[in-house]
Amino acid sequence: MHEGDIRDTDFLEKLFQQPFDIIVHLAARAGVRPSIEKPLLYEDVNIKGTVNLLEKAKEKNIKQFVFAGSSSVYGINPNTPWSENDFVLKPISPYASTKVSCELTGHTYAHLYGIRFISLRFFTVFGPRQRPDLAIHKFFKLIRQGTPIPFFGNGETSRDYTFVGDIVNGIIAAMHYDKSNYEIINLGNNRTINLNMLIAAIEKRSRQKSIT
Repeated sequence: MHEGDIRDTDFLEKLFQQPFDIIVHLAARAGVRPSIEKPLLYEDVNIKGTVNLLEKAKEKNIKQFVFAGSSSVYGINPNTPWSENDFVLKPISPYASTKVSCELTGHTYAHLYGIRFISLRFFTVFGPRQRPDLAIHKFFKLIRQGTPIPFFGNGETSRDYTFVGDIVNGIIAAMHYDKSNYEIINLGNNRTINLNMLIAAIEKRSRQKSIT
């Protein structure tokens, strides 16, 4: 275990003294709303950090590169369900735009240097150790505290929620993927859950009623 910053080239130089077969790149500044407040930081960490790792893959002849993409890259694209083959991406946050930039840079390295670049676009991951700013973690906490849940609209808005164990399985599968030199894969659930259903499930699990 080595803890460091993917922007730190000295750290990466020391880290990559040991041989690696695959790079699984999950490091990033995450979150849509914070990226609007700090776009330069997100660009620096997400884009520069990814290029640093791709450079190491090129230098060390590492031919498999798995990247943590995001469903946020689709933005306000009205063509649903979103498909990896839909190139009309309309990201609406700096976070999402950095993820698109990384995918395009990955394509460049795949073309020029033969690095197999696989981007897994995650759809709202939940499960143990979830980030505290995300809905499921936040809703559990608010219900247990007896604090009202911020509720917008009629609760019929829906999205994919993907269990972290399924995400891990997808990452492991991508580590062995060899069907093409560049691939984008949506990694999500097979059905959407609306907000009312989500809160009802959390209430059942918590054995408490929410306050809205």
